[in-house]
Amino acid sequence: MKYGINLLLWGAVIDESHYPLLEKIKAWGFDGVEIPTFSADEPRYKKLGAKLNQIGLQCTTCVIVGKETNPLDESAKVRQAGVDFLKQMIDHNHAVGSTMMMGPYSSPVGGLVGRGRTEAEWKRAVEVFQKVAPYAQQAGIPMALEYLNRFEHYFINDTVSAAKFIDEVNHPSFRLHYDTFHSNIEEKNIADSIRAGGKRITHVHISENDRSTPGEGHVHWDESFKTLAEIGYDGWLMIEAFGSALPEIAGATCIWRSMFPNDEYLATKGLAFMRQNVKEYFGK
Repeated sequence: MKYGINLLLWGAVIDESHYPLLEKIKAWGFDGVEIPTFSADEPRYKKLGAKLNQIGLQCTTCVIVGKETNPLDESAKVRQAGVDFLKQMIDHNHAVGSTMMMGPYSSPVGGLVGRGRTEAEWKRAVEVFQKVAPYAQQAGIPMALEYLNRFEHYFINDTVSAAKFIDEVNHPSFRLHYDTFHSNIEEKNIADSIRAGGKRITHVHISENDRSTPGEGHVHWDESFKTLAEIGYDGWLMIEAFGSALPEIAGATCIWRSMFPNDEYLATKGLAFMRQNVKEYFGK
């Protein structure tokens, strides 16, 4: 098992100003970090990758799409822009040394349209990722698609739907990203939801119900860890938490008040919580 933390807790653009933070994260005992790669900036990613390598931190990345790169769009031009953008992000993943590109890149975050998905949208998205997944395989960057809750996404909101989508794309480099925060909102039974994902699950976000310190809220943690062990999961356990210090992140994640004493408290308590549960349920 590998333990990491998503750097969105500290910003959407990770650059040289964050290098001292990376040193701290290594000292706290993490194996790696998750880097937001939301825009094109290959030189910055190469520098960041070199720094991570120097420190001894591994990384994954999180990617989102926008209105102009939406895989669901009716316009073939927009869908092709989505293909091109995702391939570019795969190239940037390669530059930074990422081991996996995850995220809710099936459609724009917050792009609600007042209805559920259509069959046409589903078909269009499947076709887009059937074009992107082989490129990811060639680059050696596996993809893990995340589903989000109904307040942030309308396309895929549960593990059963996500698993169906993964199966229809039908490519070994296109798998499933499971997030405890979203499942806590959407799933009727946590254990059943993880079993529905099964071996498709190749990335896990450890995220509390209030987006703060894992283990201090009401996510069904015992069920979550027990069932992840049951399906034989052995990948990243990545803390995803958000604070109110950065307005652009706080606004996007609807964080309006402070819910933890400081970043070090959240990170170190969260890491200890993950290790404790892995020891109990995985025997590691």
